[in-house]
Amino acid sequence: MAGARAAAAASAGSSASSGTPQPQEPGLGELLEEFSRTQYRAKDCSGTGGSKVERIEKRCLELFGRDYCYSVIQNVNGDICGHYPQHIVFLEYESSEKEKDTFQSTVQVSKLQDLVNRSKTARCRGRFVCPVILFKGKHICRSATLAGWGELYGRTGYNYIFSGGADDAWADAEDVTEEDCALRSSDTHLFDKVRGYDIKLLRYLSVKYICDLMVENKKVKFGMNVTSSEKVDKAQRYADFTLLSIPYPGCEFFKEYKDRDYMAEGLIFNWKQDYVDAPLSIPDFLTCSLNIDWSQYQSWDLVQQTQNYLKLLLSIINSDDDSGLLVHCISGWDRTPLFISLLRLSLWADGLIHASLKPAEILYLTVAYDWFLFGHMLVDRLSKGEEIFFFCFNFLKHIISEEFSALKIQRRKSLPARDAGFTVEDICMLRRKDRGSTTSLGSDFSLVMESSPGAAGSFTYETVELVPAGAQTQAAWRKSHSSSPQSVLWNRPQLSEDRLPSHQGLVEAKSSSSSSSNHSDNFFRLGSSPLEVPKPRLTALSERETRLQEVRSAFLAAYSSTVGLRAAAPSPSGAIGLLEQFVRGVGLRGTSSTL
Repeated sequence: MAGARAAAAASAGSSASSGTPQPQEPGLGELLEEFSRTQYRAKDCSGTGGSKVERIEKRCLELFGRDYCYSVIQNVNGDICGHYPQHIVFLEYESSEKEKDTFQSTVQVSKLQDLVNRSKTARCRGRFVCPVILFKGKHICRSATLAGWGELYGRTGYNYIFSGGADDAWADAEDVTEEDCALRSSDTHLFDKVRGYDIKLLRYLSVKYICDLMVENKKVKFGMNVTSSEKVDKAQRYADFTLLSIPYPGCEFFKEYKDRDYMAEGLIFNWKQDYVDAPLSIPDFLTCSLNIDWSQYQSWDLVQQTQNYLKLLLSIINSDDDSGLLVHCISGWDRTPLFISLLRLSLWADGLIHASLKPAEILYLTVAYDWFLFGHMLVDRLSKGEEIFFFCFNFLKHIISEEFSALKIQRRKSLPARDAGFTVEDICMLRRKDRGSTTSLGSDFSLVMESSPGAAGSFTYETVELVPAGAQTQAAWRKSHSSSPQSVLWNRPQLSEDRLPSHQGLVEAKSSSSSSSNHSDNFFRLGSSPLEVPKPRLTALSERETRLQEVRSAFLAAYSSTVGLRAAAPSPSGAIGLLEQFVRGVGLRGTSSTL
């Protein structure tokens, strides 16, 4: 399991020299076919199925090598982790074609591999802290949560017995002494040693921020704590890190997303369940610039919650310090790849990472590497209807606006101080109490879709109206959901992206991010603000919008023709029914503005 160094030129040079993609390169359709048939296991990469996986991994290495010089942590046969890639990429720095031939590693791969070997038992299922994205010299990492004492003792005991008494979790043979054996009999010393190696790995990767997506403090099964987390470490071993508890629903919740015909708007997690005991906790210095009322997080629907968490992660990695970020849930293969994939695609759409990759290539890379090769159990999730994988790429329509652009964050930081006066953008960004109007289209607005009594009959599809929700209306809606202190009703003439027209009247709504590019040409606004509501953009889509919509379109087409048509049979008005029409050629590219 010795670490191996690989220059990017070794993987990218061959493809660069040919000038054109090799015909045997696997496509997204083939990838999704394999993904939907079996879960990836590193030890199973042999035979016919193994050759397919090897081609997928080789393709990922080639795509990484287009823009980066990297080293490889070898995980052949899953020796380190059975559901991590066989060749784990450690991105070192961005590089041009000229630099590929003179690659010099900036990392001691053997030391990194040793840290990985020592630290892997500290985390659930051995899913150690693994860097997957390099942005501005910072590593964005993923992992599982911390292992509890049950798994820790079980795994170390299993490794000790079946390795002939040489437990690789405790590193070199010279470290396995009588003193170590005595230490293992004590919980405190065991956790000190194993989690100490985990902390060393985090520091080696310059990780400072740890974002925990668990809705529990500890995962409990059969009355026993099977996992823990940094935020409840009794010895405060992780006190030097900035810990963020940002609870996000697990994959089971996405069964409700599928059952609602893939409509995430208005879908709110039940925070009153017995096992939910992890409150949202974010240091104030990370939230002051985001203009988000975090106290309302339990009233957010799935769209708004995902948007706000993504804004937080983007803000963290755009900070001025050089510290990296770790994102994890429990096992690190459902919620974790959701946000890793969204981060990768969002930064790519801004041209900040993977700059040379085309939409089809970045889509392939994130599906293959972030989801498939890191062990997402798509087969199991599809059988249960827990379609978090589909949600991830369908959600791209909600982050196409410049509001989610890392470039905008950077520009905002670099702007010189102004002595007086406000721009239109400044005024639109003011909070409600400052601007005095409940109907201005500020970035903190949430356009909510709810099934309100009588709502379907009160609006028509002939005009688009923004109407302030009065006290009675708000009270009626709040019985089921209120995603923001300022709620508005929205009706529009276009059809929803996820649903075909119903024979009954519908009141539809969109999140504020997706509505920014999809408004109709005319608005009627009530309110006291003297500002005129900005006209919708009639110019060409921004590069960010175009890129993300191309990625989403490509995913929908490939998913519907492979995974989607076999995985589910929703009503014709559902998302998959819409995808079937795309495949039949009903304007897949021509309707990109409504994607």
